[in-house]
Amino acid sequence: MNNLISVALFAIIVSLQVSTAWADNKSSKVLKAEDIQWGYLNPLRGALSPAAANLWGDRTTNAATGMLVRFNKGFQSPPHIHNITYRGVVIDGLMHNASPNDSKAWMPQGSFWTQPAGNDHITAAKSDSNLIYLEIDSGPYLVMPSKDAFASEETPLNLHRDNIAWLGSNELNYLDVQGAEAVLLWQNHSKIKGYMLKLPVGFKGQITTQGSEFKAVLISGRVGYSSIEQPFINLVAGSFIESNTKFQHNINNIGDQTVRIYIRTNNKYWVE
Repeated sequence: MNNLISVALFAIIVSLQVSTAWADNKSSKVLKAEDIQWGYLNPLRGALSPAAANLWGDRTTNAATGMLVRFNKGFQSPPHIHNITYRGVVIDGLMHNASPNDSKAWMPQGSFWTQPAGNDHITAAKSDSNLIYLEIDSGPYLVMPSKDAFASEETPLNLHRDNIAWLGSNELNYLDVQGAEAVLLWQNHSKIKGYMLKLPVGFKGQITTQGSEFKAVLISGRVGYSSIEQPFINLVAGSFIESNTKFQHNINNIGDQTVRIYIRTNNKYWVE
C-alpha cells in the first residue's frame, strides 16, 4: 500500500508537460485527447498502475486539479483512503467505487460519483477500456492505507447515468436550445459549481461564459470546436476546454450520439 503514495512523483512530470504545451497569453486553452501526455498514476507499480494525466492544476500541491485516469480491464485497487475528497465522471468503460464489502455496482459512461476524504473504499474497472475524469478542490492528492481511515461529514455518492434527473430549456433559463439538457451536480463553499450538459445530435451553437474559471471536459460524443482564439478542430471524449474571462465557445455536435460535457465554473453560462 505504501507504494501507492508515490502518485506525486509522476504528477510533477505530467504537470510540467501540460504547462509547457499550453504556454501562451490567450484567454482560452484547448487540449485534444490524442495530444495528452500519459504516464503511471503510481510509477512503482508499473503496468499494474492506472495511467494518469493532469488536464489542469497540480495534484502534488495544495491546489484544485482535474486529471484523467485510465484503468486496465480487471483492475481492482486494494482497500485504501484519500486525504481529500474527489469527484469522478466515467468517460469510457464500466467503473465501481464503494466500500470493500459492497457488491459490485458498475457505472457506465456519463455516471458520476464522489469519494469523501478518509472513507475506506476500493475502485475497480470492468471493460476493455476504462477512463474517468477525476477532480479535487484542494491537494495534494494522496493514497493512504485503510488503517488511517477517519470520519468525514460527507457521504459517498454513486449516480448512475440512468438515474440523473435532467432539466431542459423549459426549466433552465441558461438553455436556449430545444433538446439541450443539464443538471447541477454539486456546489462548494467558493460558489464553484459542477454541471453535466447534454447537447442533442445536430446541435450547432455556442456556450457563452462569464466565468473567470470555466473548465469543460468532453465526456461522450464528438464535437467540432472553434473560438476567436482557436481555428475549427475536432474533439473526442477526454478532450479539455478552458477559459478565464467572458468567452464564447463554438460547439457543433458532429457525431451520431448525444454529446455530454462536464462543466466546472464560478459564474453563469448560456447555451444558445
